[in-house]
Amino acid sequence: MSATAEASLSLSPELFSERLKAATWGDHETAEHHGFTRALLDGTLSLDGYTAMVAQHYFAYAALEDLGSRLADHPVAGRFVYPELLRVPALVRDLEHLLGPTWRDRISPSLATRTYVARIEQMADHPEGFVAHHYTRYMGDVSGGQFIRRVVAEAHGLSDDHGVSFYVFDRLGSLPKFRAGYRARLDALELDESTAQRLIDETRLAYQLNTEVLADLGRAYC
Repeated sequence: MSATAEASLSLSPELFSERLKAATWGDHETAEHHGFTRALLDGTLSLDGYTAMVAQHYFAYAALEDLGSRLADHPVAGRFVYPELLRVPALVRDLEHLLGPTWRDRISPSLATRTYVARIEQMADHPEGFVAHHYTRYMGDVSGGQFIRRVVAEAHGLSDDHGVSFYVFDRLGSLPKFRAGYRARLDALELDESTAQRLIDETRLAYQLNTEVLADLGRAYC
């Protein structure tokens, strides 16, 4: 057996996307069952609470998408830079609707969000870490985010063009096909064991940092 084949077998008998999902499922569940998230999913979160979340999203996605633009030519990170995924323009539209033309003067990152952003920025030197944060955010947006889109729109009289455009991914076409393609890109990564584990560990940290942002919002709005 070749050294490459042995390395591949040492990672896991399963696809890397399956290994990543299994290793981070508990962290995903913790974030999803947080009090703030439950209120969001139940349609009981106030409009102010939703608006505050959108504002914190803006800072996180601005950092993540800026980093993506800088890593676009990297052989690993660059595979996950999708122009059609970019969320900052949609977040700007939502904030303009929710807070008006002076929205930039009315928002600021919480301490939890500043910590989150700082960690994202550190991934400039760890491209597999960029993939971890990208996976954590965007795969959630094109999955459970679609349910949030419907619930929030109904609860607060919003629409795709007015308040929930963040969750609209019309440029992706079929979302199930996109998710399958994304997982295929993960599976195609040529990772040694240490790099694969770093990516998994960073994904778990990304979930934790996001949960801390939600906890902070929960203290204010739940």
